[in-house]
Order: sequence, then C-alpha cells, then structure tokens
Amino acid sequence: VQLQACGGGLVQAGDSLRLSCAASGRTFSSYGMGWFRQAPGKEREFVATITGSARTTYYADSVKGRFTISRDNAKSTVYLQMNSLKPEDTAVYYCAGNKVAFAISASLYSYWGQGTQVTVSS
Repeated sequence: VQLQACGGGLVQAGDSLRLSCAASGRTFSSYGMGWFRQAPGKEREFVATITGSARTTYYADSVKGRFTISRDNAKSTVYLQMNSLKPEDTAVYYCAGNKVAFAISASLYSYWGQGTQVTVSS
C-alpha cells in the first residue's frame, strides 16, 4: 500500500483544514488507518485512527472534539477534518495504514505517507 497525503497549509488559529490521504491498492477497506503528527523537536504522536469499516474511531485527547477522521473506501481515501485549529497543532501530519484494524501505537503501522505540513499562526 502506498499512501499520499495532501491538504496541509498555513492557516490562522481558529481556522479549519481538511487533510486527505489517498491509498493505492485494492484492499484499502481491510486496513485500519491513522493520522499522526510530529512537531519540530518532538516525537511523532498519535492523532486519530479509524477501522476499515469506519465503525470505530478514536482520538487523542488533544484533538478530541475538534478533529474528525473519516474514510471513503470507494475512493481509497482517508480524511482528517481539523476545526478550531490552534498553534500547538502545528506539525507535519502523516497518514498511516495497519493490518491490525485498530491501533494507536505507531509501531503497529506498516505503511506511511510522506507527510504534509500544517502551520497554525496565532
């Protein structure tokens, strides 16, 4: 599975952005998908995950209520809708795929996109 993320940019605090991650391959619906982020000088951290069927989602406390992960299996694409953005959301955002179906730990993800930069100014 190859993943291509896009949709990042420079926005002001309080604005919204939607990230997209397109996957290659014909078995997209069998993969759990997640979003992670890495800010300068910090470790990569979990943001959100969604199961293959989209029945289950889970969020980091820092984004709960502001971010929404979703997927369109017909388009082999996973999304991250980010609302009420804060300067502390500034990071490179990565999409990732796993065969476990539901995973929070980055070590359980086998496939990674190249990352897209999100910068939130105050």
